[in-house]
Amino acid sequence: AEPRPGHIRAMDPTLILYAEHEYNASTFTARVIVSTLSDLHSAITGAIGALKGPLHGGANERVVDVLRGVGKKENAEKWVRDALARKEKIMGFGHRVYKDGDPRATYLKTLCGELAKETGHDDLEVIADVIERVVRDEKKLPPNLDWPAGRLYHYLGLPVELYTPLFVLSRVSGWSAHVIEQLDDN
Repeated sequence: AEPRPGHIRAMDPTLILYAEHEYNASTFTARVIVSTLSDLHSAITGAIGALKGPLHGGANERVVDVLRGVGKKENAEKWVRDALARKEKIMGFGHRVYKDGDPRATYLKTLCGELAKETGHDDLEVIADVIERVVRDEKKLPPNLDWPAGRLYHYLGLPVELYTPLFVLSRVSGWSAHVIEQLDDN
């Protein structure tokens, strides 16, 4: 079936926003591998291994777990406060580079809200907004790109197992550019 225009409008930016992000763990891994004069294929394979970890590429998958864990919007504030009291890590918040907020997340949040309306997931956006507010207020952690991207993929009806491979799909271009740069002037 052909995707609807709203779905394309929502999906394309995630691929662009995930494509390249300087010296993150997976990009660093790719560069280290080719610094030994290994090849592009080895670098991409190693980068995928680094990205697979839940503290890097797997974070967008955990967003759906959070939303499912909350259940109803009336439970959101209690759920997030209880999770913080237990010192649980809520994936999709904080960033090593963007201490004051990830501009990619800000941009994608608008598209995510539009898609939620189109697909009947307004209730999940209410839950997400409550969680975002509490985590920002209590922990001073703004959302990163994974927070809206995980929701957006869910609203598109994509299986959770595809979230990280979609991240990989988009990031290959960025890794390749870094590999070429590394090999040009090792």
